[in-house]
Amino acid sequence: MFTWKLYGDGKTIQPGDSVAPGERLNWGRTVGLGVQHVVAMFGGTFVLPIVMGLNPQLAVMMSGVGTILFLLVVKGKVPSYVGTSAAFVGGVTAVSAQGGTPAQVTGAIMISGVILALVGAFIHYIGASAVMKLLPPVITGGVVMLIGFNLAPVVASTYWPQDQWIAIIVMVFVVFVSVWVRGFLGRIAVFLGLVFGYVLSWIFDRVFGQITSFSADVGEVTTHFRVDFSGVVDASWIGFPPLTDTASGVVGIHLPVFNAAAIVVMLPGIIALVAENIGHVKAVEEVTGERLDRFMGRAVIGDAVATIAATSIGGSPTTTHAENIGVMAATRVYSTAAYWVAALTAILFGLSPKFGALIAAVPGGVLGGITVVLYGMIGLLGAKIWIENRVNFSNPLNIVPVAAGLVMAIGNVSVNFTDDFVISGIALGTILMLVMYHLARWFAPAGMREEVAERIGPEVALARGTGAEQRCEEGMSE
Repeated sequence: MFTWKLYGDGKTIQPGDSVAPGERLNWGRTVGLGVQHVVAMFGGTFVLPIVMGLNPQLAVMMSGVGTILFLLVVKGKVPSYVGTSAAFVGGVTAVSAQGGTPAQVTGAIMISGVILALVGAFIHYIGASAVMKLLPPVITGGVVMLIGFNLAPVVASTYWPQDQWIAIIVMVFVVFVSVWVRGFLGRIAVFLGLVFGYVLSWIFDRVFGQITSFSADVGEVTTHFRVDFSGVVDASWIGFPPLTDTASGVVGIHLPVFNAAAIVVMLPGIIALVAENIGHVKAVEEVTGERLDRFMGRAVIGDAVATIAATSIGGSPTTTHAENIGVMAATRVYSTAAYWVAALTAILFGLSPKFGALIAAVPGGVLGGITVVLYGMIGLLGAKIWIENRVNFSNPLNIVPVAAGLVMAIGNVSVNFTDDFVISGIALGTILMLVMYHLARWFAPAGMREEVAERIGPEVALARGTGAEQRCEEGMSE
């Protein structure tokens, strides 16, 4: 795994050629590529923990640790970086809205990680086609869509009211950078939007002074500056992420707490992660030209192990990042050596409390502009899965169960079993969609079932459809 063969002279890639996973350029160029991978994953990896109420410094550090674990599980055959996953954002929001604590959030995600590992083992020994029969593209797309669109009220009630004008400007900036700017910079449009919004908020403070608006920190309208660097100034340059201190409202390193209701809410995220990981493996296979089917189960297990490791100390869930796949496609360097460098670099960043404080100080208005785009893109990835798999919505078997599940999730409908056990929103929508689809399929006329089967089989879905996830939570156009 650690015996990379030097490619050519280690400097120049020949026209039409590429650097294989088991090869590397000279160490100077390899380090540069590794740092580039860190920049590519930054947007999602530290924005999403803020959105989920978890510690971004810890998330960045554990993304490095998780990437190392992933590379070990796949034996260095699948070059990928694991950063923060958007699959559980909706579940986290639902748990938090019901009074759940960060410890209950990470405990629920950790259980999902364990189940994801079992799914990975199933794929490894049985094959992905069996999973795709249980989770056909119509269901996978529906779950991804409801996860994204269920988050719309969060933007409207939490982030947008903090500074609507900054939010609008940042939103427009992200949209136009993603459309106008080509190549690598277009892929990190969300990251660039965060930097732009940060600077713009600071300028607005200097020019217009304080703003009177909703403050997420105190949960009410206050007069305050958009950018508060007091925590950055007080933070040390070197040190571990902080321990969680509920008295002062600091969320950092903590042990998970297992709550049944929270676990149920998080389970739909597993479906999104399975689709995401399979799609990313197929995307890596496409850009590298190497057959990776036999490592698909290992990749899912690797992501699960990374998620379990991260949440065991209070970190955020992980997934393979499409932005890093885009970097490989652009540079034609698929060396896993670059990913080891990226992982170690992320760990170093995670060992700087000042860096973590700088991330935590991102103004709410900036997050408002970013999440409008980000949440919408998560939802539309579901539609992309449907389109690429040619899902036929003229067939009632496809449209009716999914339609009901979507409304349940987006409307945040609840079913109260007891005072302490409530299923609502994403969890309810996913369960309804999955159960009703298979029940309806069981009783549907043979012609209707055959139409779905002939339209697209699980093997085609595996090879092409889940590849829609190649543009994940921050998937910007090339």
